[in-house]
Amino acid sequence: MLLYCFRDMDIETAEDIVQDTFSSALTSWTADNAPFNADGWLFKVCRNKALNKIKTARRIHPLTEREDFNEEEFVFTESSVNDHQLKLLFACAHPDLSPKVQVVITLKYVISLKVEAIAKILAMSVDGVDKLLVRARQKIKEEKILLQEPPVVALKFRMPIVHKILYLVFNEGYKSSWGKQLIREELCEDALIMTKILLESNLANKETAALYALMLFNAARLRSRFSSTGELLDLEEQDRGLWSRDLIMLGAEYLHQSKGDYVSAYHYEASIAYLHCNAKNFRSTDWNTIRGLYLKLLHQNPNPFIELNYAIALYYSGKKEDAFTILNILQQNSFLNQYYLLNATLGKMHLLEKNYINSEKYLHAALKQTNMEAEKNFIRKLLEKAANKE
Repeated sequence: MLLYCFRDMDIETAEDIVQDTFSSALTSWTADNAPFNADGWLFKVCRNKALNKIKTARRIHPLTEREDFNEEEFVFTESSVNDHQLKLLFACAHPDLSPKVQVVITLKYVISLKVEAIAKILAMSVDGVDKLLVRARQKIKEEKILLQEPPVVALKFRMPIVHKILYLVFNEGYKSSWGKQLIREELCEDALIMTKILLESNLANKETAALYALMLFNAARLRSRFSSTGELLDLEEQDRGLWSRDLIMLGAEYLHQSKGDYVSAYHYEASIAYLHCNAKNFRSTDWNTIRGLYLKLLHQNPNPFIELNYAIALYYSGKKEDAFTILNILQQNSFLNQYYLLNATLGKMHLLEKNYINSEKYLHAALKQTNMEAEKNFIRKLLEKAANKE
């Protein structure tokens, strides 16, 4: 927000101001005198510190063209996007930055995700994300890249990156990559709200509608992902009576609206989610169609995470040998082999095939690869079944 409001400010200065503001909050707030609107307090203090810094800088280095300082210049202008956070997404999708840098700086500085979470989301190392951020800050500073909302005519060119950011934000809320919370509903809500605002603007296209449909289908199942006792449940175990039929119907409406000449990754994923949402039970799921959709998605966007889901669809559609072949190949992927879900998938599939020794081997590996207690308990439950040869 500071970078958007104060166009001449660099990222490092903005970070210093935010850190200084949080330090002020830690020293001045107590349990009895914390402000009612904490977010508003933090923003106001950040803004005031930024104004003071700019006023000081201008006293030291006066402007040659004019000496006056008008705070009104540091406000948002009217545009096609009526949401400050969404404006920031467009601002960070700057064409002078690579797509990966656009994504990383947005997740870090707009969505406020931890570097550890960004690394897992993008299949990067933490060190790799840190180095990318350092290079990005240097480039922005040296080339004087202004992170501001572009003219309306240029907004549409930034839509693919904005779509990707919204998609990643929702996914991080649906299944958190780092921290103690497995689900962060506030991120899902933010992504849904921003996507809906985008849909209501004159920038929306068929991909926007497909992305919104995908979010709605997944949001419909959020409440069923844990049992009444707090146990993590996979798709097979979930109580489908808890799924929101209203959200599923709304998602189906937007999926229908998204039909057009071009089929994007969001169309394929939304169609897969639709088939899951409309299956009466796990056994009656149309796995053959889902397998075909994942294959098309894989051809359009080769990705080990998609390949993992394709292998799962192969298994449940009866192509078990093909599924194990792909999963075994995926183990050669250095990043994915450290991802608990690959070993957990292998462990569960070997359990279903009554290969109990292999099942335990992969499940024990998966147990070491997650810090989420809910996921650990889920794996322990499978290990217990393998030990009891259930």
